[in-house]
Amino acid sequence: MSHLKFKNIFERKKIILLPFFFSGLLLSNTIESSVLKSSNKEVIDHVWQIVYRDFLDSEGKFNKSNWIKLRKKLLSKNYPNADDAYIAIREMLNNLNDPYTRFLDPKQFNEMRIDTSGELTGVGIQILKDSESGFLVIVSPIAGSPASESGIQAKDKIISIDNISTKSLDIEGAVKLIRGKKGTKVNLEILRNGSIFNKTLVRKKIEIKSVTSKINSSRNGFLVGYLRIKQFNANASKDLKKVILDYETKNVSGYILDLRSNPGGLLDSSIEISRQFIDKGIIVSTLSKNGLKEVKRANGSALTSKPLVVLVNEGSASASEIVSGAIKDNLRGKLVGKKTFGKGLVQSMRSLVDGSGLTVTVAKYLTPNGIDINKFGIRPDIEVNMNVNPILQNQIGTRRDKQYKVGENVLIKLIENKGSNISFVPNSTNLNVALDNPKKRNKILKTHI
Repeated sequence: MSHLKFKNIFERKKIILLPFFFSGLLLSNTIESSVLKSSNKEVIDHVWQIVYRDFLDSEGKFNKSNWIKLRKKLLSKNYPNADDAYIAIREMLNNLNDPYTRFLDPKQFNEMRIDTSGELTGVGIQILKDSESGFLVIVSPIAGSPASESGIQAKDKIISIDNISTKSLDIEGAVKLIRGKKGTKVNLEILRNGSIFNKTLVRKKIEIKSVTSKINSSRNGFLVGYLRIKQFNANASKDLKKVILDYETKNVSGYILDLRSNPGGLLDSSIEISRQFIDKGIIVSTLSKNGLKEVKRANGSALTSKPLVVLVNEGSASASEIVSGAIKDNLRGKLVGKKTFGKGLVQSMRSLVDGSGLTVTVAKYLTPNGIDINKFGIRPDIEVNMNVNPILQNQIGTRRDKQYKVGENVLIKLIENKGSNISFVPNSTNLNVALDNPKKRNKILKTHI
């Protein structure tokens, strides 16, 4: 995701949806250098400057005049130690009412870098702060993690952590309580659809294998390449490419790309993965606070032209929505499952002068058709509920998995019609027809099996 002048943004910075290293302070008004002689004040002002220059206010409530006054107030105080400065920074950022713009102390910043590299320690959830209820909301449990295996779901609210209410906690405070030594326990009080219950989880080291895959044989003999991406980390695109190239030699008839409960990750990764399926057309565009637009396109490097179905659910967020949106809008494949999470904002991760960090919302992204999905999500072409009773981990991506089963049936229709007008052709953008009836292409279907 991006910021600054979008002309070279993707080349100059690593964006989260990675670390971008800020060089220098852009002061909006003249200040005596002695004011910033304190390194703690320098960190505060560093954060202030980044927000002033690059923050995208998706709510339309950011007041620059008040922000300038706040800077003067903050820099008039003394901060004897780093902790005092960090408290001031977090209080300052609370004024933005943006759960994605947050400060991380040096330890937390290093942990986030580790997270995006594909390894973390904890219970395996990604969370955000709900500004309306004050509770922590689970974006998605990571597949195979203690949270996932316990039945925790996307959009569950965490009421308390070890009996400490989350209403008084920010993200960083919650992370400190949830993370801990391997083998120790943490109790989460969960609110779901009006019901409150407790989950006791055992912390462990979680190594995130970004891509898992297998070849399934459909009932009528087609070979289906099943590809599951758990997180868009630094290795995801490379790992997926290896699998697709291998499966192409094994003559699979089509692919099912599973992005369910994938909370997102790196923007570059989502673009590279989209290009593995889409040969021509827009992948995503980003719009900065100044209205500067950057469009990322396919580049003729698609690895396969075979029919494609994408599985999504309420835990498919951010980078997952970029990929699914690109595939849907380009009519490259069909989306099956439930409406996605709805995170259409772009964060850039910045390294600060003392080794701490800041994730700041700098842009919003639009699907190829120009749709802003933030808070709305992407509706699948075919809506399917997940199994009423949870299935085992090894049953995901099998015909015991209701959403997969419907996805496979949809894929078979595409495969059977390949060669007529339902085939994706490299050097063209889209599937010309979706399923059997073009008139029904844009309708949302509900499937219950």
